[in-house]
Amino acid sequence: MSAKIGELTFLEVLSKRYKIPTPDYVVEPVPQSRVKQKLELWGTGIIKPDVLAGKRGKAGTIRKVNDYHEAMQQLKSVAAKVVSDQQPRTAYMVQSVDADMEIFTAITYNSTYLSPSLTVSLKGGVDIESTEEKDKVTVPIGIFRGLNAYQASEALTLAGMKEGPLNSKLSLQLVKLWDMFIATGMQSCEINPWRITNSGNVFACDFKATFDENNVKFKDLGFELPEYPTKIDAFEEEIHAWAASSHQGQAHVANLGGKTILPILFGGGASTIIIETLSQAGGDPMFLSDFGGNPPYERMKKTAEICFRHKLAEASLLLILGGKANNTQIDVTFAAIADALQEWVDLNGPHPIPVVIGRGGPGLIQGFAIMKKTLENLGMPYVFFGHDTPISLVATYAAKLAKQSRKVNGGAA
Repeated sequence: MSAKIGELTFLEVLSKRYKIPTPDYVVEPVPQSRVKQKLELWGTGIIKPDVLAGKRGKAGTIRKVNDYHEAMQQLKSVAAKVVSDQQPRTAYMVQSVDADMEIFTAITYNSTYLSPSLTVSLKGGVDIESTEEKDKVTVPIGIFRGLNAYQASEALTLAGMKEGPLNSKLSLQLVKLWDMFIATGMQSCEINPWRITNSGNVFACDFKATFDENNVKFKDLGFELPEYPTKIDAFEEEIHAWAASSHQGQAHVANLGGKTILPILFGGGASTIIIETLSQAGGDPMFLSDFGGNPPYERMKKTAEICFRHKLAEASLLLILGGKANNTQIDVTFAAIADALQEWVDLNGPHPIPVVIGRGGPGLIQGFAIMKKTLENLGMPYVFFGHDTPISLVATYAAKLAKQSRKVNGGAA
């Protein structure tokens, strides 16, 4: 499964450890005298909530201040404001950096390259999610050789940044970003954006990252991740209890609040890529899941039964997706999911939403045959993809199909 951190943890720990330049900052609670001193030095500060949720700006929790009285009030106000149904751990104020240029960068595991990749765009900032693919440059990173300054510089040049001292300076920072990524067991990290000042200084001005909790490097971080206030609903509570009842196969979920796609996913790294792809394509996934680890039949059936009982009635599409498994018996997991689905329909009545399935591994053909028979019996349209189709493409297809399904059904499942 995955763990996340936001900008404040990066400012306090990781940026210092890997010598990545960042703006100055203070954290609530903070004495008024220190806030006054910082604003006199900076001119303008930006107050943000320390919360693991996106769209903080749209939620009205990113606020510029230049008066220390207002700053003290806003720090307390922002720390208490719920963002995307999540309560911040605290609030903090960072130095506002006047930029001559803004650049977005991300490192993640890429299913197309079957390796990590670096993405660079000169059209980052708040609009990066809507940035067209033609305005981004993505290059693979060799897992053993890593990222070097020449490769980083070439990516920046392809994205439209001129060669020269600024390009070289930022390239060296991207190498540090890669060193942090690979040394801590991250699945993905973003700096959105880097700001380059008129005087040529480079600052990492926003940050978020996801770790693979099963990675040995993550287990030896050398610091404790902060605990955030959480709202666990009945679905998460039941799955968490079920996951703790046995070590035979994984059963992890994290509610995302979506209303469209019910995702039965396999593989921690693959799950993260799938959810990010679904979200970027407008798929609105209900939760992040990881049900790998070769679960036996009864374990997988109960897991699927819990998901269907809590979420299937609201779903517009059922997605069953993972990479190519080495040890998980696909026919066993598919038989368990099919039986749980059949029992749900027997109890609740027909629910003919589309089903998209993508998988690879032992027993795949038998598993597809089992799912085909059950789905046809239930009158549920389906599409199957083998392991030769990248999971990101399957997720993009599922997102588009889910939106069509919602339109056909008048915006509801």
